[in-house]
Amino acid sequence: MRIGLLGTGPWARAAYAPALAGHGSLDFVGVWGRRPEAAAELAEEYGVRAFDSADALFAEVDAVAVALPPAVQAELAVRAARAGRHLLLDKPLAIGVAEGRAVVEAAERAQVASVVFFTTRFQKEPEAWIGEQAAAAGWFTARAQWLGSVFTGDSPFADSPWRREKGALWDVGPHALSVLLPVLGDVRRVAAAVHGPADTVHLVLDHTGGASSTVTLSLTAPEAAAGADVELRGEAGVTLLPRSAEGAVPALTRAADALLTAVRTGRAHPCDAAFGLRVTQILTEAESVLGKDVGEPPATPRRAAGRTARRSI
Repeated sequence: MRIGLLGTGPWARAAYAPALAGHGSLDFVGVWGRRPEAAAELAEEYGVRAFDSADALFAEVDAVAVALPPAVQAELAVRAARAGRHLLLDKPLAIGVAEGRAVVEAAERAQVASVVFFTTRFQKEPEAWIGEQAAAAGWFTARAQWLGSVFTGDSPFADSPWRREKGALWDVGPHALSVLLPVLGDVRRVAAAVHGPADTVHLVLDHTGGASSTVTLSLTAPEAAAGADVELRGEAGVTLLPRSAEGAVPALTRAADALLTAVRTGRAHPCDAAFGLRVTQILTEAESVLGKDVGEPPATPRRAAGRTARRSI
């Protein structure tokens, strides 16, 4: 299957380009980016073509992989689907519910396959654990913490404009939801949401399976405190999400495998655009509840003044 890449930022360079280029069943055709010079540089690195426009890339491929900010991703995903191209997307699918729904509707009308890359869902050990816990019954509570140090460490994503604006809720919140929803069921309501330090947020979720979960999300944690943990408690006892030794590239390779399988079989993957839309709906509800928090959230730490902002995902 011929595939093209939309995006040239740190995430495209670190994960998408190497995963597409190294995949045995994909023909990595080329790159388009909002900065032509960056697209040319990345294309030259992988010996592929740099396209002058997204539409020109669509005309030469069967599928597109998108490593762009969510607001940009949604618009281009709709255009790609209307052109009949299958979609390998990143989280969050979109920042707004209407934009996310437009992606889902365009994919359904065009009958193209879609997979949204929630990293944990495509890592071997966590994926197996999620399947095992989803098959079990009697979960009572869950606790999830997704703590990053993007704004407090030396992260290549620290100058990402959409992350500075939307914070941890929208950046790492999708990861937590991608683990909790298949195990505990859909979220009936966001029962509570309050601000913590800087961009940190705390959520209480009520799930259709009868359990409740608490979620702490941050991109401003001290580097020594960063990490992701999920703990489930119920009739079967206590179990923890296993850590994965795999990086993003092997996980993204499996996401590409999932897209190929969806194309071949015509069966939707659990992490398709419709699931991405549901995650966007829950995050939007959480954002609304956070807006009712009596305290104003502290300002998100910025990188040192004078540094040039990167256009990155």
